[in-house]
Amino acid sequence: MQNLGIAITGSGSAVPKNSLDNQGITQIVETTDEWISTRTGIRQRRLAKPDESLKDIATSASQKALAMAGIEPKDVDLILLATSTSDDLFGSACQVQAALGADRAVAFDLTAACSGFVFGLVTATQYIRTGVYQNVLLIGADILSRWVDWEDRRTCVLFGDGAGAVVLQANQSDHLLGFELKSDGTQNGCLNVSYTASPRKLTEEIVVAKGNYQALAMNGKEVYRFAVQKVPEIIDKALFRAQLTVEQIDWLVLHQANQRILNAVAERLNIPPEKVISNVASYGNTSAASIPLALDEAVRQNKIQTNDVIAASGFGAGLTWGAAIFQWGR
Repeated sequence: MQNLGIAITGSGSAVPKNSLDNQGITQIVETTDEWISTRTGIRQRRLAKPDESLKDIATSASQKALAMAGIEPKDVDLILLATSTSDDLFGSACQVQAALGADRAVAFDLTAACSGFVFGLVTATQYIRTGVYQNVLLIGADILSRWVDWEDRRTCVLFGDGAGAVVLQANQSDHLLGFELKSDGTQNGCLNVSYTASPRKLTEEIVVAKGNYQALAMNGKEVYRFAVQKVPEIIDKALFRAQLTVEQIDWLVLHQANQRILNAVAERLNIPPEKVISNVASYGNTSAASIPLALDEAVRQNKIQTNDVIAASGFGAGLTWGAAIFQWGR
């Protein structure tokens, strides 16, 4: 079977209408706008209403990406939904498939937390390179407000809700130039939404667990240290695989976790600030949605142009981290 390349031909994004700024956060927990903004760069975040679903925002972002790519839902062969917060424990990708009317598409969820979009990009590419599928819809979407402890001022200020999507299509030249993925389960305790259970007695001999999940918990110092050390390293490795240098990067699109992390990574790589795409101030940390959300905004603002070289890196719970070097457009 002939190997093909990929091109990223469309992007789209969607966020809930409700916006909570830092001043609003001060009404929930003891903090200040100055404390949040100076330490994170975040000034506001979007939060889903109780009746807003992950399916809704993922579908909206997908429709915009398909429109930009110029293809119909019926043309999509595969839908990958990178998320940690599906509406259904069994996954939400099939719900998105139905909402789009993409009746030919195989659909499944992929979970790698804040690294999900990069992991999904690499996964989607393999299906296209081997000739199995021609058109893949990759979505990164999360509603973390469902799982945040709104009494924990260390974490509740950080997260927001959103969705971003891209369309990958088979192409004669391959625009995914290089990538590197990593995981370290020994550090899982640094950032998680952990399973908890209460016993339920079925018979005298058999007791099972009634499952639930705790609120999001994070060791902020350790995650910061991990990101600042590992992200520049993995971008360097991805660049090596792409046979490119840092100077050939047009745009750095990192997971939008914290402006200080973005600044530190760019500084370590000697990438000037004007090449760093950042919208963390407006949306906070939207997990798997953050890279495609930032990418879509930059494309629609005409910052990112066809054939621009983009270095993207996701990092987060697992712990997982990854980097992909790709060119925008055909």
